[in-house]
Amino acid sequence: MKAFKVIKSPEAFQLLADETRRRIIYLLRAKEMTVSQISAELGLTPQAIYHHIRKMRDADLVEVAREERVDHFIETYYRATAEMFNLSHGEGMSPAYAAEKATEALQALAKIGLRVRTDPEVVARIVELEKRMEGVGEKPEWAEAIAGLEDVDFFVKQGITHLAKLLTMTDKEFTEYLGVEREYRKLLRSLLEEPTKMEALARKA
Repeated sequence: MKAFKVIKSPEAFQLLADETRRRIIYLLRAKEMTVSQISAELGLTPQAIYHHIRKMRDADLVEVAREERVDHFIETYYRATAEMFNLSHGEGMSPAYAAEKATEALQALAKIGLRVRTDPEVVARIVELEKRMEGVGEKPEWAEAIAGLEDVDFFVKQGITHLAKLLTMTDKEFTEYLGVEREYRKLLRSLLEEPTKMEALARKA
């Protein structure tokens, strides 16, 4: 298993959008497991797990770690192909897929009382700003160094990545980052179709 792997394939992005596959990856980063073991852990049928495993093997997210003979059967153990995956949106995600995900996120805001417009041209602008924010101050060498840290939880590593980026940004880069984020926030607020629940409550008070 590699310590670090950059994901650029749009197909891999789509696979990891599924919660069950993300849970499988989480398990297989920690230890090698068989389909039956994963099935028992997640409470799903072996057939369903194998279906997910096959797709993730094709996308090089999961690989065969070893095989063991148990009586007359061969048990196959799988593992994740890397301890930490870096989803490189800018390089790997197609504009159409990025726009689709941004639209879904904007539409989902309605579930918490925030209704916004999702015009295609606005969504394209949002995707562009997200890509710019991701690129400001990005240092690939940090990602690999952080991935190689031992005895550090996966989610802690993600936090370290963000902290390292902020700590190592130059003042110029940080100013640029804040400028893009301010522009991003202004654009989002311009999309609101009606007062938010918080604003409505504030007016009643």
